[in-house]
Amino acid sequence: MAKNKTVFVCQECGQDSPKWVGKCPACGRWNTMKELHLAPETTTPRAKTLADGALGVSDRSSRPVPLSQIEATHEARILTADPELNRVLGGGIVPGSMVLIGGEPGIGKSTLLLQTILQLQNISVLYVSGEESEQQIKLRADRLGTNQEHVLLLCETQLEKLFAQLKDVRPQLLVVDSIQTMSVEHVESSPGSISQIRECAAALLKYAKESGVPVFIVGHITKEGSIAGPKVLEHTVDTVLQFEGDRHFIYRILRSIKNRFGSTSELGIYEMRQNGLRPVANASEFLLTQTKEELSGVAVSAAIEGVRPFLIETQALVSTAAYGTPQRSATGFDIRRLNMLLAVLEKRVGFKLAQKDVFLNIAGGIRVTDPAIDLSVIASVLSSNVDTPIDRLTCMAGEVGLSGEIRPVSRIAQRIAEAEKLGFQRMLIPEANKGNLEASATRSIEVVPVARVEHALRELFG
Repeated sequence: MAKNKTVFVCQECGQDSPKWVGKCPACGRWNTMKELHLAPETTTPRAKTLADGALGVSDRSSRPVPLSQIEATHEARILTADPELNRVLGGGIVPGSMVLIGGEPGIGKSTLLLQTILQLQNISVLYVSGEESEQQIKLRADRLGTNQEHVLLLCETQLEKLFAQLKDVRPQLLVVDSIQTMSVEHVESSPGSISQIRECAAALLKYAKESGVPVFIVGHITKEGSIAGPKVLEHTVDTVLQFEGDRHFIYRILRSIKNRFGSTSELGIYEMRQNGLRPVANASEFLLTQTKEELSGVAVSAAIEGVRPFLIETQALVSTAAYGTPQRSATGFDIRRLNMLLAVLEKRVGFKLAQKDVFLNIAGGIRVTDPAIDLSVIASVLSSNVDTPIDRLTCMAGEVGLSGEIRPVSRIAQRIAEAEKLGFQRMLIPEANKGNLEASATRSIEVVPVARVEHALRELFG
C-alpha cells in the first residue's frame, strides 16, 4: 500500500517544500509553512478528471496543429444589461472565459453578480453559493429584480457535487461565490487553503474551456488589498476585476486588473442603492462638488481612465506644521509623486512648503493614475497655501516635469470636449498639445496653452 506524501506549503505564495522551514524561500515570510498530506492518487492531476466527468467526455489527448490551419473566429459576446460591466469586460462576456471578481467584504460583489444574471435574457444560469443560504439569496433577488425563472440556485461547497449537478443542468453561465469556500475531497486541507483554491480553480478553468460556458468566481481579499490565495489564481483566470470603494459611501468602482479580451485601463462606476447598483454613465456628476461657492484649495482636472474622459476634483489643504515635523498625506494619489510635485513647486516657483503640512484628496474616493492631473495638484496646493480660490469654471490638464515644464498629455481633444460639455469656460492645456487641435473647430470654451508651471499659475492667480 502506498504511503501518503507529506509536503509543506507556504500559505502566502504557495511554495512547497519537502521539509518544514521557518522562512519561505520564495516570498521571505516567516512561519507560513503548513503541513499538507497528499493521498497517493493525487500524484496525477485530478482537476482534469473532475471536469471531464461534468462534460461527459473520456480522456482525450491533444495534438499539435499548424498555426496556419487554425481559423481565428470572433465569437459573439454575451451582452449584459449593465453598460459599465460590458465596457470593463471589453464588450461583454466572452464564452468559455473565466472571470475573477475580488473586493472587500460587504462591498457588493454578490449584489453585482446577482443583479447582472437576473437581468440576462434567454440564458440559463447556475448560481453556486458556499457562503449564504437559499433564503438570504432569495431575499436579495426579490430586492434586485423580478426575472428569476432562468436562474438556478445551488448552495454547495463540495466541487465533486457541483460537477455532478453541472452534468445534469448544463447551464449557459456559471457563478461561484466564492472560490475560498469550495473544496475537493482528495486534498486534505481546509477550504480556502492554497492547495484547495489551486485545485478548484484548475477544475473550473478546464470546465469553462471545454464546454464554452463562462464562469464567474468571487474571490476574497487580504488585509493588504490583494486577492486571497495563491498568485497562480490570478494567472489562471482570463479576467481579474477589482471592486473598490468604501462600503460606508454610496459609490463603487469596478476596475480591470487583467483582461485577455480587452483593455486593462477601463473603469466602471456604480451607485449603491436599496434596489441594487446603479451604473453611473456620467462620472463627473459625483466627482465634482455641486456648489456655486468658490473654495480655496480646489482645482478641477480633465482625466482619462481607459477611453473614458471625466472631470475630477483635486482638493488640497496646506497648514502650518503643528507638531514640528511636517506631514505629507495623499488619498487617491501616489504620495511619492506628491513629494516630487512639492519639490518642483519649491525649487522652480519659489514657494517654501518645507515647514507646512500638505494634505491631498482626490474627490469621489477613487484612485487616479493619469499624469495629466499633476497641474491641478500643484494648482490646488498653491491655492490653499495663499488661500485664494481658483475660478470654478476653469479646469486644466497637464503633466509636470522635474524642470517645471508642462509636458503634453494624450487625447487632449476628448478632454476639452468633456469640459465643454459640462459648462466650463476656460481650460489650461500644455503648449505642446496646441498643434493637435483642429484650427477650424469652434468651441465655447477658451483654451489657454501654457509651457511652464509659473505660466500656468500666473494664468490662474494673476
